[in-house]
Amino acid sequence: MVVNLLFYFFSCILLASSLMIILSQNSIYSVLFLVLSFVSSSSLLFLLECEYVSLIFIIIYVGAIAVLFLFVIMMLDIKTVHLAKDSLKYFPFGSFLGIVFLVEILLAVPSTFEFVNPYHAGFLSNPYVNWFNKLDYFTEILSIGHLLYTDYVIQFLLSGNILLLATMGPVMLVLVRSTGLNKKQVVFKQLSRTYSSVISV
Repeated sequence: MVVNLLFYFFSCILLASSLMIILSQNSIYSVLFLVLSFVSSSSLLFLLECEYVSLIFIIIYVGAIAVLFLFVIMMLDIKTVHLAKDSLKYFPFGSFLGIVFLVEILLAVPSTFEFVNPYHAGFLSNPYVNWFNKLDYFTEILSIGHLLYTDYVIQFLLSGNILLLATMGPVMLVLVRSTGLNKKQVVFKQLSRTYSSVISV
């Protein structure tokens, strides 16, 4: 029962934040609502026992892409545009397209998933399902780690060595060695040269 309540809670947050991404006039608020939608969708995936995909959502989308969008928008300093004039112009056509897509979804979903879905009898909850028999205690992260460190351990070590060399290579290139074989550029001597001292006849 608690899992169902959490699922409906995060679903409502996801729907509301997705709508506010489109309806918000301030672009910074839109990016923040985008972050909220990513967090709520990753929470839903956590409830569905897809731990790896939900962590990837948090790390990649929230930690990299959404923050990058936010920095770009803040650097561009986009002014808030008042869409009162354009909303009346595009509202009839947009509402017509939305109603058409909604009717198509409402016609396609019940006819397609009526016989496939075993839980079509109850909408809010199904008390006849024994969820303890359906729980999978072998998580995705455990299975990926088991495959990575047993079957693909050689490939894992090779990729680690390649990344180590790629990290050490630029560091070794920029090191300044204190040997006498290095040639150093003296700008003062180059600028103070004359034509006779450069070309010896």
